[in-house]
Amino acid sequence: MQRSLFSAVSGLRNHQTAMDVIGNNISNVNTTAFKAGRATFKESFSQILNGASRPSDTSGGVNPLEVGLGMQLASVDTVFTQGNLENTGVTTDMAVQGNSFFVVNQGSSTFYTRAGNFQPDADGKLVSPTNGSVLQGRMATNGVLNDKLTDIMIPQGQTTPAKASSRVTMAGNFDSSANVITAADPNNPTAAELSDPANAHSVTHMTLPSGVYDSLGLSHDMTLVAWKVSPTQWDFKVDPTNVNYDTTKAYSFGPGAQSSPAAATTPWQFTFNTDGTINTASSNIPKVTFTPPGNGNAVSLTLDPGSGATGLTSYVGGTSAVLRDQDGYAAGVMTGFTIGRDGTIVGSFSNGTSETLGQVALADFNNPEGLEQVGDNMYTISANSGSPVIGYSGRETSSTIASGSLEMSNVDLAQEFTNMIITERGFQANGKMITTSDEMLQTLISLRQ
Repeated sequence: MQRSLFSAVSGLRNHQTAMDVIGNNISNVNTTAFKAGRATFKESFSQILNGASRPSDTSGGVNPLEVGLGMQLASVDTVFTQGNLENTGVTTDMAVQGNSFFVVNQGSSTFYTRAGNFQPDADGKLVSPTNGSVLQGRMATNGVLNDKLTDIMIPQGQTTPAKASSRVTMAGNFDSSANVITAADPNNPTAAELSDPANAHSVTHMTLPSGVYDSLGLSHDMTLVAWKVSPTQWDFKVDPTNVNYDTTKAYSFGPGAQSSPAAATTPWQFTFNTDGTINTASSNIPKVTFTPPGNGNAVSLTLDPGSGATGLTSYVGGTSAVLRDQDGYAAGVMTGFTIGRDGTIVGSFSNGTSETLGQVALADFNNPEGLEQVGDNMYTISANSGSPVIGYSGRETSSTIASGSLEMSNVDLAQEFTNMIITERGFQANGKMITTSDEMLQTLISLRQ
């Protein structure tokens, strides 16, 4: 009789624990990246009233007689299924898609979390707002990622150095129907002849709107003046009028051919094939070099006329040749940053360039269910979780990162309410079992009266 009482008590006790787990799940239904718990039961040991017997020649075998002695709590599992993602639009909000964890550091302790609601602190470090734990990863030096695991830091006001121009690309058309320039010496026209309205269709000025840059990021205007000298040839020279050069130093228009500014009038040629495309083998195109004022290094520019229909051409239809682009830029200040799917943090700078700043680390475990919860949405390793494998998306792990999103709790309210009803009914049934056993005991006691 008392066995049923104790079995029912064990049922009450463990169903209460299950209800505690359900209550915790429901209370965290809106907790960022919360992982639901699940209580499972197992039967307790059984008392053997009579052992089993083997079959004999004259009779069959007999099964054992056993009476169960209640139930026990088998486990409280953490269910690490993927939670839905919520779009926040905040760049530093991150959600892991996969089985990995963010790595955070707090003093000398390392923790792991799925909650990616990080924000910069006063030093530019990305930290968890719950306790100030610092997000870990690897930082970059001049755009090259290091391998050392360290604090992720995004310093505002970071600059990127200027880059001197080294190549100028050209594109557009020279009108093949234009007349040959009218000049006493077509290969070396005077400034007046180049500006003569009668030669307007035979002369073009090719200017680069952005200019070219020296090593200090200073922009210098540069213009090519081209004029037609034959049906398949246009001569050109660099107009030094607006080039901001050091007048005490010579600059050149060809390989090794140093000239003073006053002598920089030798024309060079664009030669075209009969199909209108540029003939680079027959053309004579210089490498322009000049020394800017101040402490900037000398600028050496390769002029690239392109090839085929995408380069300089000579067809009927007007002249549209331009200096299209160059590869230099001024120094820039960081104006923003993005975080890619692989956790790479890329800064955007005011000069239009971008540079890798760092990469967020991720950790994987053989048994994530074995991690110990330490509060603040964080976990620490245990004896059964295995050691963390720390790496980076696309390399050591297949998990990816969604920037501008947060992982929601994976609690299923419909399932939790269903579990609540089942657990409540189990608790009520065990309570009824105690009441019934008590009534049976009362009946037994009353037999003596």
